[in-house]
Formats: sequence, structure tokens, C-alpha cells
Amino acid sequence: MDFLQRLARFLDRPLFPWKKLIIGFSVGQYVFEALLGYRQYKVLQKTKPPKVLEHEVSQEVFDKSQAYGRAKAKFTGFNGLYGQLQNLAFYHFNVLPKLWSWTGNLLLRFAPARFTGEISHSIVFILSFIVIQQILSLPTSIYNTFVLEEKFGFNKQTPKLFVTDLIKTNILAFVLVPPILAGFLSIIKKTGSQFFYYLWLFGAGLQIFMITIYPIAILPLFNKLSPLEEGKLKTDVEDLAKKLKFPLHELYVIDGSKRSAHSNAYFFGLPWKKHIVIYDTLIEKSENDEVVAVLAHELGHWSLGHTTKLFAISQAHFFYIFSLFSVFVNNNSLYADFGFTNQHPIIIGFLLFSDILGPLDNVIKLLMNILSRCFEFQADAFADRLGYNTQLSRSLIKLQIQNLSTMDADWMFASYHFSHPILSERLKALNWQPTEKVEVKGGEKSEGKEDVATATGRDEL
Repeated sequence: MDFLQRLARFLDRPLFPWKKLIIGFSVGQYVFEALLGYRQYKVLQKTKPPKVLEHEVSQEVFDKSQAYGRAKAKFTGFNGLYGQLQNLAFYHFNVLPKLWSWTGNLLLRFAPARFTGEISHSIVFILSFIVIQQILSLPTSIYNTFVLEEKFGFNKQTPKLFVTDLIKTNILAFVLVPPILAGFLSIIKKTGSQFFYYLWLFGAGLQIFMITIYPIAILPLFNKLSPLEEGKLKTDVEDLAKKLKFPLHELYVIDGSKRSAHSNAYFFGLPWKKHIVIYDTLIEKSENDEVVAVLAHELGHWSLGHTTKLFAISQAHFFYIFSLFSVFVNNNSLYADFGFTNQHPIIIGFLLFSDILGPLDNVIKLLMNILSRCFEFQADAFADRLGYNTQLSRSLIKLQIQNLSTMDADWMFASYHFSHPILSERLKALNWQPTEKVEVKGGEKSEGKEDVATATGRDEL
């Protein structure tokens, strides 16, 4: 505690160039990621698949995968530049103090007096900020969905569904942000310099609450969950769950095909009540034993304690963030350098602090990706020990073909960006012996999204 207070006094220096420092961090990160993107783009220009995939992937599929990878890389590069220019414009034109002033005037004109305090003001400010960000990101989002994904046969969204999803997302933000932000700010205001302990407990409780309500109130707004039909697949999955003593409550099929040709499987829920969700596209494109092998990998994450460990790490991460924020929450020089000379809104301090924390968070991201890739190898090995080596290998190859996923990667790019090993690394670890080209059931593409969403309690292949 004394250390944090001394650090806070040390960093609160009049005329310290906080804006230049944050802009420097932002530009530095953009340049670094652009260089990594360039290294990966050179890999995407290769004309031959990795040796371990020579017998599994046809030249036609590899060429399509490389073309898709290059198209996504170009889009990512443009989107990164677009986002960087937005950041610089926000800083240069002092958008934050102007938006804060505008939302304050809005409240004074139209809201009752009791809703003109800092908490109400912060809620209106953040909701306005979200709307502005969505408007700015709308062109690239439309291009990604209806041009890039459409070109390679993945997009299944209609313009109507796209707009409906956008409206629902905004309604959710307007429902969830006010109480969460009010709780966040009230804790800081009422608990003094010890606020980060209480904020940490609030964040942990909020995560558990979101894990609980996600399948009940949020997921059904966007997708339909239907119980898996009786049959061999359901019996095999239930037998696997019983064997591993997995607390399976319900098996669902999700209508992922209404938005995308991508496929996946994951589980979510509280420790004593879990739900498994299988994409309809995964069932459609895979054999039964391959779907079970995918779920054996997923349940491997649970059995090996990966989800619990990641949850614990996320709590430690929150505690470190809130502890460091206590150093900056009353930093007069930080507020002043961004145009807040007379007011020091807590939410503004948190936004600026998040920008300062960027470089350190990137290091944490790198370490988390290393850990995540280690967990993926362990989950693959778990499924292997259960006797699903061939089925899992074939399923991974099918998902790769369906997805047109990157089949090779620059090591620096992969270390920084990828939470999962690339296919060639996973097949080597499984000692996969190529026999013949793997055919995708139905002959069409779909994709396996590969990331671990610990905040919602979901774990994906």
C-alpha cells in the first residue's frame, strides 16, 4: 500500500508529457504489429504446404487457404491503420474532454437534477463513446462480412440479420453498462484508497453472474439452442461425460449456420452444471466419432483444470489492473495533459490508464498465448490417451480445410497473436501418420474458431 502511494506521488508530475507518452505507446504498438503482419504475409505467399500436410491437403485447398489468409492480412493491415488514425485524431482534437462536456450539457438540459452527478454523466459518456466507436467501425465490419467473408463462401448473414444483431448488441450495452459502471464508480468513490480490493471482488462476482445469465438471457437473443436429438452421437457424448465425471446438464445444437459456414464446439456453465454446445455445421460436416473426439479435447481442458487455472489467472490480472489504477486515479498531471484541468472524472482516468497500460498488457497477452498453446497440446494429448488420436487428427484437418485456416505461420507472428498451435504443430505432437487425403463430409467449408473465452466460461477447440 505504501509503495503504491509513493509511486502515485512520484508519477504525478506537473507538465509531464502524458499525451506524448501514450501516443508513442500507441504508434509503437502499431508499428510492431505491422512488422509482424508483414512477416506473416511473406509466409502466406508460399506455394507449397508444410511437409506434414502434403498428403492431407490438396494443392487447390492450400492455394485457397493462402489466398484467404492474404485477404484477411490485407484487411487487418488496413483496419489497424484506420484504428490508429482514429486514436491519433481523438488525441489531437481533444475528443475526450469535448465529448465529456457535450454529454454533461445534455444531462443538464434534459435530465432531472439527481441524474447530473458524475456517475450518471459517466454512463451517458460511455454509451455515447460506444455508439461513436460502432459508427466508425461500421464500414470495416460491413466489408469484412459482406465482401471478404462472402468472397470465400463463409458469410451466411443477410443484411437484415446484420442490422438486427447490431440493434440487439446496442440494446444489451444500454441495459448492462449502466448498472455495471454505476457499481464500478460507486465502489471507487465510497472505499477510498483501498478500492482495488473491493473492485476486484466486484469483478469476480460479475464474471460469475455473466457466466450464469449468458446461456439464459444473452445467447438466445442471437442463436437458437436445441437439445441434441437422440441417437448414437448423443449416447457417445453422454458416455464420455460419465467416464470423465463431467457434470453434464444438457447437450445442445446451435444454429451457427444462419450466420456463417464456420463450425465449432464448446462448453460453458458453473462448476456443478455444465452445458455442451455443438455447432450444426460441425455435425453436418463430420463423422460422429470425429465430433466426439473434438469434445474429448474440450473435456480435456476441464479435466486438466485449464478453465479453472485461466479463471484464477484472470482474477490475478484484474487485481493487478485495479491495483495499478489506484496509482493513476488521482494523477492531476495526467488529467491536465488531456484537457481535464478542472474536473477529474474517474472513468476518464480509467480510459487513459488503460492506454498507459497497453505495452505491459501486450507482454501479458504474449505470456497468456504461450500458456494457452501449452494447454491446447495437453488437451490434444488427453484426447489421444482416451483413444481418439486418429479421429481428433482427422477432425483437426477437416476443420482446417473447411476454415481455409492458416496452414503455416511466422514464428514471431504466431507467438504474439495465436492462442492455439497451428495444425502442423498439433499433428506432429499427435504423431499423425498420413495415409490419404482427408475428405470433408458434404464437400463444403466451415471453420473452427480457436480461442478460449474464459470471461464467459466458454472453452473452444
